[in-house]
Amino acid sequence: MILTNNSNTKIIRDTLRMTLCVLLLLLTALPTAHAIGEEDDPPFYETSVFLVVPGLGGQEVSSVINNDSVYLSITDVFNFLKIRNNISPGMDSVYGYFINENAPFLIDKVNKRIHYQGKVFNLHKNDFVLTETSLYLEVNYFSKVFGLDCKFNFRNLSISLNTKVELPAIREMKQELMRRNINRLRGKVKADTVIQRRYPLFQFGVADWSVVATQQLPGVKNTWLNLSMGATLAGGEATVSLNYNDYARQQQRYSHDSNAVRPFDERQQYYRWRYVNNDHRALRQIIAGKIFTQSTSSIFDPVVGFQFTNTSTSFRRSFGSFTLSNFTGPGWTVELYVNDALVDYITADASGFFTFQVPLVYGNSILKLRFYGPWGEERTSEENISIPFNFLPLHEFEYTASGGIVQDSLHSRFSRVQMNYGLTRRITLGGGIEYLSSVSNGKKIMPFANTSLRITPTMLFSGEYTHGVRTRGILSYRLPSNLQLDLDYTRYAKNQKAIIYNYREERKVVISKPFLNRTFSLFTRITLDQIILPQSNYTTVDWLLSGSLYKVGTNFTTYAVFLPKEKAFVYSNLALAFRLPGQLIVTPQVQYEYNAHRVMTARCEVGKYFFRNGYVNASFEKNFRNNVSNITIGLRYDFSFSQIGFSALRSSGVTSLVQSARGSLMHNGETGYTSASSRSRVGTGGVVLLPFLDLNGNGKRDAGEPRVCGLRINSNGGRVFHDLRDTTVRITEMEAYENYFIQLERNSFENIAWQIKKPVISVMIEPNQLRLIEVPVSIIGEVAGYVYQIGSNDEKKGLARMKVCILREDGSQAACIQTESDGYFNFIGLTPGKYIAELDKQQVHNLRMKVTPLTIPFQITNNRDGDVIDGLEFTTSKIRDHKEH
Repeated sequence: MILTNNSNTKIIRDTLRMTLCVLLLLLTALPTAHAIGEEDDPPFYETSVFLVVPGLGGQEVSSVINNDSVYLSITDVFNFLKIRNNISPGMDSVYGYFINENAPFLIDKVNKRIHYQGKVFNLHKNDFVLTETSLYLEVNYFSKVFGLDCKFNFRNLSISLNTKVELPAIREMKQELMRRNINRLRGKVKADTVIQRRYPLFQFGVADWSVVATQQLPGVKNTWLNLSMGATLAGGEATVSLNYNDYARQQQRYSHDSNAVRPFDERQQYYRWRYVNNDHRALRQIIAGKIFTQSTSSIFDPVVGFQFTNTSTSFRRSFGSFTLSNFTGPGWTVELYVNDALVDYITADASGFFTFQVPLVYGNSILKLRFYGPWGEERTSEENISIPFNFLPLHEFEYTASGGIVQDSLHSRFSRVQMNYGLTRRITLGGGIEYLSSVSNGKKIMPFANTSLRITPTMLFSGEYTHGVRTRGILSYRLPSNLQLDLDYTRYAKNQKAIIYNYREERKVVISKPFLNRTFSLFTRITLDQIILPQSNYTTVDWLLSGSLYKVGTNFTTYAVFLPKEKAFVYSNLALAFRLPGQLIVTPQVQYEYNAHRVMTARCEVGKYFFRNGYVNASFEKNFRNNVSNITIGLRYDFSFSQIGFSALRSSGVTSLVQSARGSLMHNGETGYTSASSRSRVGTGGVVLLPFLDLNGNGKRDAGEPRVCGLRINSNGGRVFHDLRDTTVRITEMEAYENYFIQLERNSFENIAWQIKKPVISVMIEPNQLRLIEVPVSIIGEVAGYVYQIGSNDEKKGLARMKVCILREDGSQAACIQTESDGYFNFIGLTPGKYIAELDKQQVHNLRMKVTPLTIPFQITNNRDGDVIDGLEFTTSKIRDHKEH
């Protein structure tokens, strides 16, 4: 028999269920059964109702219906709500405690009363119903006594239960959810299957590409090409980024400088190999190639060398945050990475301003910002920023050792060793030494010491001293009102040459605060920056207001520059962004100079999205200081495989045309899968889930076992794609070296005989690779039948709430199910094999029953569509003779 959602058994049962309400009305005209124990008890009809509790869910419970009254099984309701209860052997009373031990209760049918919290509630005999298997209580008393307000819907046989008290079941569910969330944050989620990382010798994975072509009419032409590739080499992550600039080739005829940038300049190329093993505490990363140094010295050229560290690549627990803000192009997308893990992204406002609340994580952290322009004219630009606060957990030690050659004209030699130790939970001490051979004053060796101190949860201090170079201190304090104060002071040693600037001191004060309201959101910041030079000083002040007012993006920034013996230069920039009917986006901008009381520049841009993935814009800009006008038009479209852009600029009689395209390719050799995308994917990874029918039940895919389609999943990261052509599910753009948990839905398939035994998968993501995961789909069987009771007049009727045990061939229990109101039982989830069905012996003993037959053996065969065993039938009768019992 084929086991599907459209099986005959299910259709018949669902039809009977739908017509039960009508039958109950008709049954009132027919002879009825009586509750046991008393001749004059009211007639009743046993059925199941669906009990729904907001915030908890629903479950079917046994009930008895008499005309317009409904009675609920006390044990069914209390067991669902996780209320402690026990039923007497004769099932004429239920006792326990409600929520806590200080609230005992006794529901006594014999004396027709309820004892609860020192009170006695007297009931009538019609408020109870006693059957062979349970004690039922009239539904209104759940509200009167226990505060469980029940509303019965006769049309769909459901009861909605509401209460003001926190039920044990809801509290337990909340606690379990919190535990799961805490464990997920700690990376301790329990998985059914753990996919370990592999270390292949070589495997190609991902490539990003971009092309930008510029023509000036009349004038020069320029083409910029970039190809970034990611692969696995010797078990590590290999990344190569190649850049070609045609403009540099055109300029070579005018310059013979050996340091000038060439079309294919090695300094503009990027290559790195990184081996990561976060489980090895002594050495977690080995990096070779172009390295990031976090140097104190001024190094503006790439460093080629090696780096060793025991710092983990995982994004660790955050204990606070600090504000990072800056400017880029209007409408640019800015991505924030902490230790190569993407943690946030934002789109810059109309003036190009953006701000992040950067999470402070334990350990040495490297911040990276990636900027994506709207037209692809500059695909990405990266900034490496060091988080000033470096905290470690108690007694934890971290180190980073770097060394290499600087690609400058002197081929300078560089090395740096940095160590940090968590002295207490609030104090981290660090130190090390740095060497740069090109320091001109002879002080090439620079020892340093640093400390980070958490004075209060919202007050942080960081101090650094580099011998012969500088002393620096940073204090950050955030008030409960979210007003943040940042103080930054640096004093430079006299005649130091490690840093190229001839500053004596740097002083910086930043005050910022966000404001939130129903009608607006606003971020304001005041920055005072002062630089002390040997013969002068330079002071700048800016006041920024950025936010949204009545859905209008607004940025108002005022700058002031102060120089000795000169009048302050003050100007403001106002930029707005708002939508008009027709999905038009208008961005006006104006710059005003207070000294001359005039408008410096004015600009207005109008843009519109079309076909969801396209964007067209036009702008006009007027510079009143030099009387220059600029007109720009642009078009951008995001295809699934690439982003294409075109723009034209007319300024001072010169027309500039820009065409751009960018995209990425990803290849998986195991499945032969190759895909194209408009998004950058180098450095990321993913998985390919391939569900197959496990015909022999060994959990491995063997020859001849077919693929199955319809798999549904949930993942805690990445982008999910379902491929109907080959039945696979792909998750891409996942962070490398992170453990991801993938939840597979057990009942994803049309055939309910196909189920997934191990639905939770933990997988370590490998950079630049798509990991193939074969998902076995088990074939399960169903068993069904009835439990009947023979009455005194030899009448046969279904017996509810009887426990049916399914035992394996070795005697272990495969399942224990309970019969419904009509005596029916069924269970889906048996793997192929031999089984025995029997009624629960303890329950049969307590109810003083005789069962025929005692056991029923059956076998689930290995059928591709699942096997169904129905027709199992147990007959019970009441034992009257004590000796027979």
